Amino acid sequence: MRVLIAAALAAATPNYHFANLQDLARLPWFEAAPEGRVRVKDKTIGPIIDFHTHMALAFGPPMSVDLFKLHPQTEHYLPTCCAFDLEPYANRNFTEEQKHALERDLTLDSQGPDGMRRTHTAPDIIREMDDLGIVNSVLLAIDMPFGSDNAGVALAVAKREPRLIPFGSVHPHTAFATAKLDAQAAAGAKGFKFHPAVQLTRPDDPRAQALYREAARLHKVVFWHCGPVGIENPLSRELTQVAYYERPIADNPDVTFVLGHSGALQADRGLDLAKRYPNVYLEMSSQGLPMVRKLVHEAPDRVLFGSDWPFYHAALPLAKVLIATEGEPVLRHKVLYGNAARLLGLPPKP
Repeated sequence: MRVLIAAALAAATPNYHFANLQDLARLPWFEAAPEGRVRVKDKTIGPIIDFHTHMALAFGPPMSVDLFKLHPQTEHYLPTCCAFDLEPYANRNFTEEQKHALERDLTLDSQGPDGMRRTHTAPDIIREMDDLGIVNSVLLAIDMPFGSDNAGVALAVAKREPRLIPFGSVHPHTAFATAKLDAQAAAGAKGFKFHPAVQLTRPDDPRAQALYREAARLHKVVFWHCGPVGIENPLSRELTQVAYYERPIADNPDVTFVLGHSGALQADRGLDLAKRYPNVYLEMSSQGLPMVRKLVHEAPDRVLFGSDWPFYHAALPLAKVLIATEGEPVLRHKVLYGNAARLLGLPPKP
């Protein structure tokens, strides 16, 4: 009898483990497409704004990747040929081998034109956007005090691809930091990205606070990587503790702060900040399905869809939102488009 009951419960529990990207076609909204891709077949889905994407990032030599070349397949850091589960935090899907490949691509391989990052280009992301009904993607740059100009690259790419919305980046310890922020805003940056784990600076650092004040003067959004993700080094993990984000939020009520990953593995603390401060939004990339359900229902007007492309194919986080908002079309529209459009000053769409 116990065996029969267990079997019945297992049959009644949805299975959110997938053999590969095309296996998402088991869900009612997707269909398999050529060359291992997947498409949204449900015409009621969309429009969608992806609030968290990157081009190939370069630290050191000038950008050597051809950012306008289309490749037969995009090489995401979580390979689309491999199994994944929508329930846990997204990086729990990486094998040790895949994690090492990711780390190499972002370090040694970032010094040249090769590696997986060669496929992290504008035509590659646009193809994926078209497959899924994504009308705009926010390009997030990350720059160091010297030796990189990812913000300049994002701004240049966006001039040729208007569906890509560029955010700038200035390291808080850069010389003439506020002047550089002003120049990026004048060149078209819609906001600014700050990544404490990569830039090795706490979000409440006094020099970072000076940049937030400048962002307020410029009426620009600040997008933070927020929270520990569990696979970073110990120093980066310490620098991203959600507790360090509250002071700048409280000190800068005129700045809209987006918590990238919603606080990551401390998403409950990120959600608490959004509930207590009206200038906080929660971008949900990498969150597992249970937390996505919680975020969209407890902060429906303050959550943003994001993929963290090219780390993940955007269909994975999209599937989570579609599952979490099934039967709730108004909420789904807010999460996928309305909240982001309001924040970016884009026109509302039905």
